Amino acid sequence: MIHITGRVLDTRGQPKLGSTVEIWQCDANGIYRHPRAAGQGRIDHAFQGYGRTQVDENGQYRFRTIRPVPYPGRTPHIHFAVHVPGEGRLVTQMYIEGEPHNARDGVLNGIRDPQARRSVIVHLASGQIPEAGALQGRFDIVVPT
Repeated sequence: MIHITGRVLDTRGQPKLGSTVEIWQCDANGIYRHPRAAGQGRIDHAFQGYGRTQVDENGQYRFRTIRPVPYPGRTPHIHFAVHVPGEGRLVTQMYIEGEPHNARDGVLNGIRDPQARRSVIVHLASGQIPEAGALQGRFDIVVPT
């Protein structure tokens, strides 16, 4: 298990209150919960594959999920969509630091600016989580103002 926390911020570093954060990812077999996704016969029916939450008064969000896995052509990642009331939607992906497939992932490496690319790669570490074996990471999301 992993615990991902972060904040939704504007370009000045202020929280974007009222924002909704959604995540989706494939299951541990590398299969998305989607009727057109390949491999539906092997899908893990115990894994929801999707989550949604609203940020708190500090712009903070939190998710508990499985560690993402690679699937053909892609490195492990989690999709994020941030809905900011009256301002629209930002879609991005979070990648895991140290994954060997990162160097070959076309979407990740399509981010030409090295600083922007680093901003979507998260370090996972054990921490102050009362769940044995769980890892945690921080993924702050900056939305345009």
